[in-house]
Amino acid sequence: CILDESDSGLDIDALKIVAEGVNALRDDKRAFIIVTHYQRILDYIKPDYVHVLYQGRIVRSGDFTLVKQLEEQGYGWLTEQQ
Repeated sequence: CILDESDSGLDIDALKIVAEGVNALRDDKRAFIIVTHYQRILDYIKPDYVHVLYQGRIVRSGDFTLVKQLEEQGYGWLTEQQ
């Protein structure tokens, strides 16, 4: 399943409903790709893997700690390395 910016324009209650639905569907046989510009939805859906795209390429991959690092430092440190 691909969720492309499904958190865009949602208030916190709607965001929680979306997250509950995704979490209810998670299992070992189903993959989700969540495209987002914001960390907020990832407070409710904990990703197994995080990939950062820049100019159409994956420039960094990691676990959930990468989300926290991006929230604290922004994206500049990634684009400077390219």
